[in-house]
Amino acid sequence: MTRARCRALAGVAVGIVLLAACSKASPNALEPKGPDARSIADVAWLMFAMATAVYVVVAGFIIVGALRGAKASRISDNAFIWVGGLFAPIAILAILAVVTVKTTDSLRTPDPNPLKIEATGFQYWWAVEYPDEKVTTANEIRVPAGRPVEIGLHSKDVIHSFWVPELAGKVDMVPGQRNVIRFTADKPGEYRGQCAEFCGLQHAKMAFLVVAEEPGDYERWVIRQQRPRSGPSSEREAAGEQVFMRSSCAGCHAVRGTEAQGTLGPDLSDFGSRRTIGAVAVPNTRGHLAGWIENSQSIKPGNLMPPVQLEPDELLNLIEYLEGLS
Repeated sequence: MTRARCRALAGVAVGIVLLAACSKASPNALEPKGPDARSIADVAWLMFAMATAVYVVVAGFIIVGALRGAKASRISDNAFIWVGGLFAPIAILAILAVVTVKTTDSLRTPDPNPLKIEATGFQYWWAVEYPDEKVTTANEIRVPAGRPVEIGLHSKDVIHSFWVPELAGKVDMVPGQRNVIRFTADKPGEYRGQCAEFCGLQHAKMAFLVVAEEPGDYERWVIRQQRPRSGPSSEREAAGEQVFMRSSCAGCHAVRGTEAQGTLGPDLSDFGSRRTIGAVAVPNTRGHLAGWIENSQSIKPGNLMPPVQLEPDELLNLIEYLEGLS
């Protein structure tokens, strides 16, 4: 075997492994984790089954016609036209219409006592507010498993689309218009969401996480967010807070209980407890955080955060401060 062929086969093997890894991590709309997504999946499977049946019948007629040759058919041409061209399509479309309207109506029906959340799409991140709880976060939506959720959808710039494949269908986020999406997560888990409407350079990296927790864990999270924020717990954190306040960070971001009240970027009040940075662009680790602060464009080109030039000690102190926000 030639060296070039070996390299080609190795490349194919690596590609297969990467695709397998991506497919394992990617959300699957055909594996619903809630009643709303399950209803949508049922309609999709019905459409697939009916399309398969039509394909089999048509293919069967083609095979029979090819094998029969020039022999006359006992079924008239008019019968084929009436049945195959009129009656069968009407029956199929009528069934799909009834099922689709019924499913859509059930998805639009408000649930009793839902958890109300407001989500706003920006280029390229998500603001999340809990109006009744007076809690604000970003890029992660915490919900109690088993409780209906109602999310009001907004956009501050262009048209976005809110989609959590395993929990619900797609709903557009239109500037100046409030749309609503409803869903329930059956059990605790992390469910990846995605902007499903092309919205600019970093549309592909405009994702978010729905984190479904046990009701008790969710209530404890809410209480932590409502509690007045305590000051830095170490000298390094205190120095990091000073770096945050005197740099451009405080002009764009907000931190609960401080003078930082910026709205151009995500609220960072619970940043230390978040799983990712940059709307699921990279995991929330110390190394990724340092790279994001120094030059976020190298991780997510086109986002609105400029590079922040800091001395090494200042950067370490700022990282310590941000990791302590929870």
